[in-house]
Amino acid sequence: MRTTFAPTNLRRPRLLAITSLLSAAGLLTGCAPMNPAKDAGYHAQATEINRPVVRPTRSLSSFSDSLMCMDHLFRETGMSTVLITSKSIPDYSGKIAVATKEMIVTALSQMSRVSNAFRFVDYEVNIAQQDTVQNLTTLLLNNNQIRLQRPALYVSGAVAFVDQQVIANNVDMGTSASRLETGYSQSRRSSVIGMELHLGDFRSRTIIPGLDSANEIVIGSGGQGLDLSGRIGNYGVQFNVGRDYTQGSGPAIRTLVELAMIELLGKWARVPYWQCLTLEQTHPEFMRQMREWYEDASPATRGQLVRRSLLRRGYLPTENPDDATLHAALARFQTDERMVVTGVVDFPTYERSLRNFVTLSPDGHLQRIGWEAAPNQTAGATTAATTDKQGQPPEVDLQVENIMLGRSGFEQGEQIFLSATVSRSSYLSCYMRNARNEVIRILPNATNKSGWVPGNQAVRIPDWMSPTPGFVMDAGLPGQETVGCFASDKNVSTQLPESLQKPAFQPLPGITSMEQIATQMREAAGTGATIGLAQLQWEVTPKRPTAPGN
Repeated sequence: MRTTFAPTNLRRPRLLAITSLLSAAGLLTGCAPMNPAKDAGYHAQATEINRPVVRPTRSLSSFSDSLMCMDHLFRETGMSTVLITSKSIPDYSGKIAVATKEMIVTALSQMSRVSNAFRFVDYEVNIAQQDTVQNLTTLLLNNNQIRLQRPALYVSGAVAFVDQQVIANNVDMGTSASRLETGYSQSRRSSVIGMELHLGDFRSRTIIPGLDSANEIVIGSGGQGLDLSGRIGNYGVQFNVGRDYTQGSGPAIRTLVELAMIELLGKWARVPYWQCLTLEQTHPEFMRQMREWYEDASPATRGQLVRRSLLRRGYLPTENPDDATLHAALARFQTDERMVVTGVVDFPTYERSLRNFVTLSPDGHLQRIGWEAAPNQTAGATTAATTDKQGQPPEVDLQVENIMLGRSGFEQGEQIFLSATVSRSSYLSCYMRNARNEVIRILPNATNKSGWVPGNQAVRIPDWMSPTPGFVMDAGLPGQETVGCFASDKNVSTQLPESLQKPAFQPLPGITSMEQIATQMREAAGTGATIGLAQLQWEVTPKRPTAPGN
């Protein structure tokens, strides 16, 4: 038996599908409005969906470590605090809308955490850009209720040019056949940004000759695309895939600003600033190489690397701590490194903890140094060596901040200004012994009751930048005076003997030396704990008589 299908039967399924779609469209357009209450469960997820899925990270550039290096250079040279301000830094090309002046303020702040080298005078004269603080400042100035200090220096300059697509490369090709068409495209473009900054003398409003910085940076973009289309019978199929990248102008401007500030202030202060520009971290491929090492390692290996680094730096008492101890140590490390505190081993933590174990090979490539093979790693993978001293105490750097630094003597009644810096976040306590061998505690006090201080940031003693410093420190009776500061990882104030728990600025009974305090603090801290100590001594001489007529 032979069966024959009529051609019209082939069209019947298509007609039925079209009829169904038209009927559904009629229902949607002709029915009552939708009831949003029925979608309440769906919309309830909006607040969770709206949240970011990636943790925020601190803005870092190739010169972030160079700024910290400059900070320590300024402190080593005993540089006194300098007031500085900045003009608005315009972009004459109109192609980059970034807060360049705010980046300058951030760079100055990062160069002054330990050294107190620069303080930025924040005053806006443009009425259109004034905010509440500026308006209040103007009112108080007009009523003689506030006094602005005159800056010594100011920064001037601009984004000089933005040349887009200086070089470009485009490749397009394709094939065509009766049932298959293909296409491939690739593009690469390079743009150049130039910035020029100068340092000026505020008193005379003149640009200081030789204190200029003119640098350029290249940002690139590129993309690849693949298109496929074909026909199978009466049906067509299309497939498109592509990938692109665009390097942003914001990080590029930040890099130019930080480089310029290092050059300008390094020349002005006459410090060897070039030492801070030759660090391995300034290599343009440094972050990408670190990311590659991070991705190649397993989570267990990353954790072991970071734990060993934290152990070497004194954040951990052992290489295999419990979860709570590790979480707290990671949080302290991230705080000291001015990262977003997460308490977990993420890439920023991995990079900050291991960056000092990287150097340049003779052929100019980044390589790991001071590392040794670790278990459960692939060939060639390494981990930080632990030959350094473990359980080292926090390092304390104590320095006189008076003008004419390096002095070893003061006149009776002269004010004394100190600063203390700890290598990692610690509990800091400071004591002063006068010429009569009386010892008082000056920190903690009523202003800072706990004594906790962050790492790598100067603590002013007393805080001369605060309108209410809490106390002043004057040279006492003629003779020798000593200030000693102790740093510990945990708060031992409640474990100290009663003789050391007197209120601040009151003589401590039975205490005549810093060595006695150090002994009792070690006993209070317990076995295995370490205490950091730094001392300063100076001679107090009788006050010279005032000349007649003065």
